[in-house]
Formats: sequence, structure tokens, C-alpha cells
Amino acid sequence: MSQTVYLNGTFLPLSQATVPVLDRGFIFGDGVYEVIPVYSGQPFRLDEHLQRLQQSLQAVRIQAPLMREQWREVALALIKANAELTDQSLYLHITRGVAPRDQAFPPAGVSPTILAMSLPLETPAQALVDQGVAAISALDIRWDRCHIKAISLLANVLLKQEAVDAGVAETIMFRDGMLTEGTSSNIFAVKNGVLLAPPKDRHMLPGITYDVVLELAASNGIKVEIGPLSEGRVRAADELWMTSSTKEVLAIISLDSQPVGNGRPGPLFAQMYALYQDFKNTVMRQQVPHG
Repeated sequence: MSQTVYLNGTFLPLSQATVPVLDRGFIFGDGVYEVIPVYSGQPFRLDEHLQRLQQSLQAVRIQAPLMREQWREVALALIKANAELTDQSLYLHITRGVAPRDQAFPPAGVSPTILAMSLPLETPAQALVDQGVAAISALDIRWDRCHIKAISLLANVLLKQEAVDAGVAETIMFRDGMLTEGTSSNIFAVKNGVLLAPPKDRHMLPGITYDVVLELAASNGIKVEIGPLSEGRVRAADELWMTSSTKEVLAIISLDSQPVGNGRPGPLFAQMYALYQDFKNTVMRQQVPHG
């Protein structure tokens, strides 16, 4: 398979895509990104993802290099170019551009670097869904603006490697005794049949899948409480879930080698997983892109 990517206005093979060493993304991690799931060739909630991308660009003061409709055209063209992948993970990556190494913003006129590529969308094996996964906890050592989808992810990388070293699926982070999120997922808890969700704030990325889960809960009579979750409440939960566009909804059955609830995926997880799969097959795969 010869993967096609988009780089600064040109579609070309991945093997030919290069950027200068003085690109500020390479030197400083100065940029933002977005990941959009694609089901049966249909980008899911493209407008919402592009809005989140725009918010990230504004937060770091990078002028949007493309208008909304131009992003849409690039996304759809890239999906079509990689059509051998039925389900894709569309990755958009924008840096402040190429300039001499100086921490201050470069002079006006420096163009942002734009990379877009499509990867296979790999969701959890059914065995993981049925059995659940383990997680560890750690202090949230990231910066204070985690709602920005920044490409500088070294803290996440280190925390994720702690999970890999421990042989588990995820690291759940706490800041000042309160739940924030996983290294690459949002975290939900369940207690006495109530779905508990941490609020969107600057300490967590506002996940699109997080929104879907809350919408499915609201439309199916599942009681939800959104508010700060202490570490004690998380550890005492009957169920824990991790959610993301690639993990979808996955049960966490142990935390720091201690069982969550009875150590098996719980009944509310089973209900939400079924709702999510139905939503994926009847809505996500059936959307017709605009334009």
C-alpha cells in the first residue's frame, strides 16, 4: 500500500513527504493537531473536529492556514486517496512554520506547515471488550492548558510508557487529588448505576467521543452527573471506562492492581458499548459528507 498524504498544498506519497529541520514543530513542538475517525469513508462529526482544531489554533495564536471548507476538501480528498482503508484515522498537523531558532514568534509572513495523513482506524479486539483492561494511576505532570490539542506531547509519552512498562492499557491521571483523564483517553466512572464524568476544563481535552457517550446516556435514560471526581471516588467506583475515537468505549477492570468493582466489565458498560456500536453502524457509517 502506497500511502498518500497532504503536505503544504500537495498530495504526495508518504515516502516523499519531508519538512525542513528548522520547522518550529520539530524544534519546539510548536503546533497543534486533530484526529478525525472515518467510518466507511465517512468522516465522523467533521465540523466539530474542525471547530476544535480552530480553537486550538486560536489558543496558540497560529493563523488558520485554511478556511473550514478548504479543510473539508482536503479531508475528503485524502480519504478518497486512501480508499483501500474502509475505516481511517485522519490526522491533521499544523505547526507555526519554518524560521530561525528563536523562541519568540517568527516575523509576519512565515507560513504554517500543514500535514494531513490517513492511518488505519484500529479499534479494540473483541477479547479486550469482553474481558476489560487494566490501568495504573499517576500524577498529572502535564502543562496547565490540556484543552489545547498541542503536538508537544512528551509528558503524555512518558506517562503512557509507564503503562506499557506495567503491562497495562492506560495511565489514569490525577491533579491535586482530582481525576483529569488518561494519556490518550477520557475517563468515566460509574457508581450505583449513575454515570460520573469529569467536567470539561483546561485540564482535559474535550473529547468528541466523550460527547457521544454523554449524548447516548441522555437519550437512553442513563442518569449522568458531571462534576469534579476525587481520586477516592474513582477508586471506589463500581465501573471505570476509557473512551476515545480509537478505543471507543472500553472497560477498565483494575487500577493499580486493585479490582474495579467485581473485576469484570459492568452492566452499564455493556449497555453503553451496545449503544455505541449501534450508533456507529446506524449513524457514523451513514453520514453523507457536505459538498
